[in-house]
Amino acid sequence: MRKTLFFCALLLGACASSNGQPSDGPLQPYLTRTPASTSTPNAIVIINTIVPTATPFIYIIQQGDTFSELAEKFKVTQDDLRTANPDVSPNSMSVGTNLLIPGSSLTSVDASTPTPAPAPVTQSICHPTADNGLWCFALIQNDTAGFLENVSARITLDPNTSAIAFTPLDIIPPNSSMPVYVFFPNTPAALGANPQVQILSAIQLSANPPRYLKATLNNTIAKIDWDGFTAQLSGEILLPAESSAATQVWVAAVAYDKLGQVVGVKRWEGGAIQPGGSLKFNFAVSSLRSAIDAVEFFVQAR
Repeated sequence: MRKTLFFCALLLGACASSNGQPSDGPLQPYLTRTPASTSTPNAIVIINTIVPTATPFIYIIQQGDTFSELAEKFKVTQDDLRTANPDVSPNSMSVGTNLLIPGSSLTSVDASTPTPAPAPVTQSICHPTADNGLWCFALIQNDTAGFLENVSARITLDPNTSAIAFTPLDIIPPNSSMPVYVFFPNTPAALGANPQVQILSAIQLSANPPRYLKATLNNTIAKIDWDGFTAQLSGEILLPAESSAATQVWVAAVAYDKLGQVVGVKRWEGGAIQPGGSLKFNFAVSSLRSAIDAVEFFVQAR
């Protein structure tokens, strides 16, 4: 059985210098520390989820799965499955990839649909891009003592513009927040002023789910560029000696500005780690809006 575990560490980065000028010296590292809680600057109405029949859900691709067989299994057309997963190639699906199974009118109206676990939406915000698109984020809070798995949400900009957003990793750790996010191409910035969020899926797990490994992060460092819009990230992933080997490891970084708003998300994908071993990571996260003030790290190994 594949296993994975989540552990999250928080890192506050440094802002640009107070006079707004670039620094002539080298970038300075900032070690992980716990930040003070930040109040949400904009009031967000939490949408009560009404789950319709045949609600879309997430399926994790297994060894031997094919696109056509999955379409037949879940009673959807291959065209609908392809439309719901534009980034997934039907001919080269990787094991462990999340596949969105769209709702289907062929599904029996009497079929039961799992109700998502409680997952408050504490923030929703959209950032316009230079190519007339919108990146939209919704911050999902896990207030429980266990993990939330396969969290997805529908972000709606107007009656004719909506899309399904996902978290960068498969699980939100206990008592922490992680954003779902999605890109809207060719969308006027005005539509992102008041995005509405509806949780579609969220599976409640225990505090020690058996299919996740206990990977942890060590020596996480963020070096924020002089203008504050990019943070160079590094650290080390550790796997306990009593653990099974990890075949794939992901690290996600969520960037926040000084108001506590999500301004960027990036996922790094690494290779295998043997029990008792470690793996170093190094990547960057950029802001879509304002200067980065804090970076939160999450790790997942399976």
